[in-house]
Amino acid sequence: MTARAPATRIEWRLATVVDALPETPSTRTLRLDVPGWPGHRAGQHVDVRLTAQDGYQAERSYSIASAPEDDKLALTVERLDDGEVSPYLTEELRAGDKLELRGPIGGYFVWDVPIGGPLFLVGGGSGIVPLMAMIRHRNSCLAAGDREARKKLPARLLYSSRGWDEVIYRDELAALAAKDPTLEVVHTLTRNPPDGWTGFHRRIDRAMLDEVAWPASDNPRVFVCGPTPLVEAVASTLVDPV
Repeated sequence: MTARAPATRIEWRLATVVDALPETPSTRTLRLDVPGWPGHRAGQHVDVRLTAQDGYQAERSYSIASAPEDDKLALTVERLDDGEVSPYLTEELRAGDKLELRGPIGGYFVWDVPIGGPLFLVGGGSGIVPLMAMIRHRNSCLAAGDREARKKLPARLLYSSRGWDEVIYRDELAALAAKDPTLEVVHTLTRNPPDGWTGFHRRIDRAMLDEVAWPASDNPRVFVCGPTPLVEAVASTLVDPV
């Protein structure tokens, strides 16, 4: 019997905020310099720990937004009004500040270019964050001018948001899709669409998935992230399409 190698302990590291970029009125992306960062895969997350002056500590998990190829680690955080950690991260933290984190964590919800596609991503709200890491990873690995490589690995994103001003990475997604015909981005808004809106205006349902998803015969790689009701509804529909 072969002995199993001991699991590598995930250590706490001290990260420095390089900059903090607003994404929506309630979300902000923190770009971090993390000395000794071991690298990550698209879809993984980290634990963040804050320590108060009296010693009280609070920890939360946040998905990694950056591609593995990026030189800085990015976390996109949505502010929760009753949260212990997110208000500080989205409103107080500034460039030069430090915070503790450990990771990367997670080995099932991950995607790398060699896994292949087609790639079908379904996100709701801040659930877009790990999916964006996958899109950025795909974009980093496939040369901009190599159309044949991109045709072999097409990607579609179906993204549900409450309103147009709450679409995280809105401009970046539009720019990436405009430059890459093999990346399709489909939005659905569940509340108050802007004037002239011609896209979907409802929660993700079977009819929408039938229209947007790759057919099962294409053997797509599917990742769904968002509020639990959305994930359960989309997963059950895709597994049982009849």
